[in-house]
This record gives sequence, C-alpha cells and structure tokens, in this order.
Amino acid sequence: MKVQLKQIASVQMGYSFRSRLEAVESGDVSVIQMKDLRDDHVVDRNDLVTVDMKEVKEHHLVRNGDMVIRSRGLVTTSAIVLEEPHNTVVASPLLRIRVENPDRVLPEYLNWYINQRDAQSFLHSRSIGTAQKMIGKEALDELEVFVPDLSSQKNIVEMSSLSARELFLLHVLAEKRGQYISELLMQCVKGE
Repeated sequence: MKVQLKQIASVQMGYSFRSRLEAVESGDVSVIQMKDLRDDHVVDRNDLVTVDMKEVKEHHLVRNGDMVIRSRGLVTTSAIVLEEPHNTVVASPLLRIRVENPDRVLPEYLNWYINQRDAQSFLHSRSIGTAQKMIGKEALDELEVFVPDLSSQKNIVEMSSLSARELFLLHVLAEKRGQYISELLMQCVKGE
C-alpha cells in the first residue's frame, strides 16, 4: 500500500531558540542538533547539549521512536531516537517526524524508507533554494511511502541492520588485514 507521509506520521519544526544555544552543564533540557545525527541514521544521545528552559510544552518533547530529519543542506537523511529521551527537544532547523500508529508503521521502517534512494530523490526534487537547499514540512508531508505488512517491515529493518553490521565488520577486517600485511612486509625489510 502506498500512502503519503502525512497519513501515517506528523511532522513538526524543531524548537526555535531565540538566541545562540548556550550549554549549561546543569541544564534541565537536552537539545538534539545536526551534529547529533549519525551516519548510521541513529540519533547520538551521548553528547547532547543541555540548556535551561523554563517551560517546555509537551508537543516539543521527543519520544522514543521519533525521527529527526535534516531540513537544510545537501543531505536530507533522517535519524531515529532509539533510547528513551528525558526532557529532550529538537532544535530548528531540524524537523521531527512522529509515527501516529506504530501498530501500522514501525518507526524503524519509516526511518529506513526515508533514507532510501527513491525517498531521497523525491525530497531532493522538492527542495527549494539555490545556495542553501531546504525541505519544508509540506514536501515531507507529500512524500509517498510504501507500507507493507508489519511482518515485512520487521524483516526489512532486520535485514538492513544485518547488512550494516556486515559492512562494519568487513571494514574492520580490511583494516586488520592491512595492519597484518604491513607487519609482514616490515619483517621482510628487516630480514626477520
């Protein structure tokens, strides 16, 4: 089944701070920024900036399973929040995507789908601006998403995760092989 994103998820602009973010070690609210979106499409919560915010409205707070998407720049990929966030907001210009019914669409599946070539091509075609490309909420709302049954979604997410793990291990293996060969060659040079 093919549906528009707005039929299965809500899109909200990140929180707009009135001035530059000033980190406060004892801050009560964590902030997800562009630097926190990892290449493996997961939000890195290890180094979130904390700030003092007197009142945070509930609809600004991030939940487990929410996705964060870059709305500016050449890259429009998304990252998912996999750990339960505590008092965390998304900073503008990022957008937050929240699946409305996880029994119909898995957030992990939607995150995977948004990062695929077809979705990225659509988003790129809808980006506006010349020097700085930007994706608006409306463009995201219109993104067509293929939604298979939940079992297929789970299989896709699992296969994608296993594939990413395989690539990581192959990279580690190639590095180790390179180190081993360098050591052997150095032994040959030294006549050992």
